[in-house]
Amino acid sequence: MILGVAPGRLATTVVAVRDGVPTSSWSVPAVPAMPSLPAVPAVPPAPALPAMPAAAGTALPWAQDTLECALPDGLGPGAAGGPGEIRAACVAMDLDSLPTAPVAAIRVGAPCPPVLAPHVAHPRGAAVIVRGGHSLTGRPLAALDADAVRTFAAACGLVDFAVTATGSPVLADHELAVADLVAAEVPGARITLSYEFGRPGLREREGEAILNASLRPEAERVADALAAWLPCIPVYFARTGEGLVSAHYFRRYPLVCAAGATAAAVRGGAGPGTPHQDADRLRAAVAFGATLADPMAGVERIVQARGRAELDRELGDARDEALTRVVSAGAVPGSARVGEMTVNPLSYLPDGLYRVRVTATGTTP
Repeated sequence: MILGVAPGRLATTVVAVRDGVPTSSWSVPAVPAMPSLPAVPAVPPAPALPAMPAAAGTALPWAQDTLECALPDGLGPGAAGGPGEIRAACVAMDLDSLPTAPVAAIRVGAPCPPVLAPHVAHPRGAAVIVRGGHSLTGRPLAALDADAVRTFAAACGLVDFAVTATGSPVLADHELAVADLVAAEVPGARITLSYEFGRPGLREREGEAILNASLRPEAERVADALAAWLPCIPVYFARTGEGLVSAHYFRRYPLVCAAGATAAAVRGGAGPGTPHQDADRLRAAVAFGATLADPMAGVERIVQARGRAELDRELGDARDEALTRVVSAGAVPGSARVGEMTVNPLSYLPDGLYRVRVTATGTTP
């Protein structure tokens, strides 16, 4: 049996699914003092529903005390056969309403006008540009200014960092070096590296890294709340678009789940339609939709290859990395497989540069 969980602003809806079929569902109020709401119908309604509103994930920790009490007999973590009966819990939530943390953004590259500098939205955030980076052919543009990195990390007073280096989709050495320097200066720092998101454009990649870094503290709190509720059950989070990731992966890359509830709503039968659908039924569709996905992870890189043999080696490395990532995202190792791979030569750049995207999938335990 798999549980689908849809946190909401006022209540959290849980759907129990066996062999792809919903068997029961119920709602738990976000405020522990409120009485439990009556169960909603187990099967999501067939008519099309309105687009899923943003889910307030902050409701989840408030509800955790009552969630355990609301589990039917035999399913609770303390009940006989409970952990064995539930093999996974799949959570679907949108993250746009989560509180964000101040981020220290480090860009490795050349100086630029203020309008093109790293943009940190939080008023307590900070940003710096330090010397270094590579060209898209992997040629060093300048030596990394390690002293500037250390000085900024020690003085900014923050623990959430986003690091972006020019050329990192081809060669991430300077981003990795900055991460080591920051970790040495700020024990316990949470560091997001832009190359892990793979976008070729520096500012696009940098924006994603900063946003991911700003979501990580709250993502950790949500993941901890789920772990406290179901301590012996693997917990997954619905990705934007399709797929699931493990709680471990979600803690590090919450941005991939930014619109998880919206995506799950479509899978669960809640598409555009009448605005009069009640919230309980809508959340039930979202929770059900989360259980229909499988673990998924992807890799996006720019590679340089001067011939077919070299390109094949680069593609093999990308496939291996995607398979490793999907296992980290919660797939059973033996089930991991490459689902899709695209290779496109980059226009208006030196020959031998390719944009590679690999998606891997797997199954839950």
